[in-house]
Amino acid sequence: MGIFELLLLSVGLAMDAFAVSVCKGLGVKKLTFKECLICGVWFGAFQGIMPFLGYLIGSGFEKWISIVAPWVAFILLSLIGINMLREAFSEEEEEKAGFDVKTMFLMAVATSIDALAVGITFVAVPVEVLDAGKLQNTIFAVIVIAIVTFIISALGVKIGNLFGSRYKSGSEVMGGTILIFIGMKTLIEHLDKSNAMSDSDNIFGMLIPLIGTALGAASVYAKKWMLSDKIRVMMAGATAGIMFSISIWGMIEPAAGGFNIKGGRTIIPMFICFCVGVAVQYALDNAVPHTHAFVGITEGPQSKLKAETKMMLAEVIHHVPEGIALGAIYAAHFMETDWIPASTPLFLAIALAIQNFPEAVFVSLPVMESGTGKGKAFFMGIVSGMPVPIAAVFVLIIVVLFPSALPYIMVIAGGAMIYTTVEELPLMVGKKDNDSGAFAFVIGFSIIMLLIFAK
Repeated sequence: MGIFELLLLSVGLAMDAFAVSVCKGLGVKKLTFKECLICGVWFGAFQGIMPFLGYLIGSGFEKWISIVAPWVAFILLSLIGINMLREAFSEEEEEKAGFDVKTMFLMAVATSIDALAVGITFVAVPVEVLDAGKLQNTIFAVIVIAIVTFIISALGVKIGNLFGSRYKSGSEVMGGTILIFIGMKTLIEHLDKSNAMSDSDNIFGMLIPLIGTALGAASVYAKKWMLSDKIRVMMAGATAGIMFSISIWGMIEPAAGGFNIKGGRTIIPMFICFCVGVAVQYALDNAVPHTHAFVGITEGPQSKLKAETKMMLAEVIHHVPEGIALGAIYAAHFMETDWIPASTPLFLAIALAIQNFPEAVFVSLPVMESGTGKGKAFFMGIVSGMPVPIAAVFVLIIVVLFPSALPYIMVIAGGAMIYTTVEELPLMVGKKDNDSGAFAFVIGFSIIMLLIFAK
């Protein structure tokens, strides 16, 4: 292994530490240079120590490490992420930065424990940079890994803080979710015995829709932007077009290829799954109390929840089938399914990000206009989009364990999305003229259709 390969390896190992550092910065109100150094030192030191320990242990413990490490990382990152979510929902202001020894130790271990296996590979594939022995070259390698991780982690904390200091509560929700997501990613890689997810860094593509959610929720900070009825109707029409296009061209149509592979009559199981999707979404719609913003129509059982919470829940319900669809299409990609184009997952994630922008606006702006502060309105907009990556991860795990379920889940997702779109669109536009919304629908539908079938 030469210096170029070593630098690439160092950057790759530092990516989990970078993601966690960004999440750490998101939850800090006032960040100092000292805290950037603390984060860099902790992550850099452990990212260097773990490979060296792996080298000393040798290949005899490789199997044990590969079994235990993913579970340790999953548990630690999930606990830290859940704690961030708890703090975000808490009414109390958190002033402490959270850079104490216990917190940093857990994070450093969680992000570096899988690097033990990298150290083991140094035994079979030795580093050859210095004109010296194997031990000296290995020490040089782990120092390079530690320095690269230190720099990347320190920058990550600062990058996260630049965003999080302004959008604190919503940022904590995003940060906590991402930490849990990283832990799940590590565990999924371990459970996948087929190696279908060898390129599983692309799992982070399932977080792309959160970008649209965050940008839409941040609309509450725009100084002079007002959402007129015409703009609202056009945005609603565009989101409906995207939803229909994803449902038909991204879910139901390609799923037919999966059913054909199994043989027999395709339409019967597809019809049943479509009806199941509609039924599940209808049940969810009636089981969760929610209020459609702008028109004030409340559905579901009676509840003492606040009005702004019900407005948020309306979009939460809407995002559940989107998450199922996203998880299914990424599962198809990882399983190397030949009846779904390789470009579809990325296009779908981008399409959902575009769609989630107005949907977050439809939560954050009316919540703010109801008298809620901008910070909480932004926070509720972020929360409304969380079902997408969470549902996607669970669906991905199900398909990895039961690959034959993929086409059934895709049609179920398509049916659920079509139902919720048709059910919500008239409520969004009200009784006003809907020509602009119809045109926006056609545009959104046709654009995604072109992307899905692009060769």
